[in-house]
Amino acid sequence: MQFRTQIPIPKSSYPIDYNSKVVSLGSCFAENMASKLQYFQFQNFCNPFGIIFNPVSIEKLASRVVANKYFTDEDVFFYNERWHCFEIHSDLSSTDKVAFLECINQLVDSTKEYVMQASHIIITLGTAWVYRCNASNEIVANCHKVPQKEFTKELLSIATIQETISNTIRLIQSINPSSCFIFSISPVRHSKDGFVQNQLGKSHLISALQAVLDSKDQNLIYFPSYEIMMDELRDYRFYNEDMLHPSTVAIDYIWERFVQTTIADEVNETMKEVATIQRSLQHRSFNPQSESHQKFEANLQSKISKITSLYSHMKF
Repeated sequence: MQFRTQIPIPKSSYPIDYNSKVVSLGSCFAENMASKLQYFQFQNFCNPFGIIFNPVSIEKLASRVVANKYFTDEDVFFYNERWHCFEIHSDLSSTDKVAFLECINQLVDSTKEYVMQASHIIITLGTAWVYRCNASNEIVANCHKVPQKEFTKELLSIATIQETISNTIRLIQSINPSSCFIFSISPVRHSKDGFVQNQLGKSHLISALQAVLDSKDQNLIYFPSYEIMMDELRDYRFYNEDMLHPSTVAIDYIWERFVQTTIADEVNETMKEVATIQRSLQHRSFNPQSESHQKFEANLQSKISKITSLYSHMKF
């Protein structure tokens, strides 16, 4: 007997394998999936400018990267003893202005290089609610704890989101026309917007994204991570203690569904080998000098050597 509704997800026509190069952009859930790709040693480059929740800010960064438009003094500001940029996450902020600009401009170069080589672009949208800086009238990716009075909160219209997603696709395709796009809506609920407002924001993202998917015949795929969380895992036991973020169990389950539908079947055995190595690397012996442990280490190194001879990008 089936005790839950399982969402049918078609198998991707452009599956990810160990030759694929993946760029992941977007919300914190993008990082959850990227960490799985990293664990299984896929070639993955995730959120170089930090977590980005809204589609407008993703488009801004795509435009900057494609055009090689470097950050300047006008793009950064000093607040709470650190240098920040409204286009990127606080994790990259620094006490040294020169070093900060050098770092984020190097990311412009490296991100363009990765995007140009990418076989798959994964974009996870988090919210349609944005904050517009009153001084510049620009939508920001992160407020950096600047007082709320300096911003105006607004809900992006479906038409605006549709346009900005289309622009992002066009920008990336201008330097990499063959890449496959995998879009998803983050299952994380943005309670600070309000629960009704969270649903409204998610609905705008879904409506806009589906309109883009319906209007284009390029390599565009939708992976329903939000729908899996809402329908297949509709129980608070699948949430963290904050009751907003998916638990480890939920993330593992959504990853399993991603593997079933978006990862090439022929790499399943390699993934199992990688997982065995990763678990072995976490093993801690009570007696490192024992003969049995020495054999264990020799066997582990043999497995690593064998798999890295086939896939040189793997690093354990």
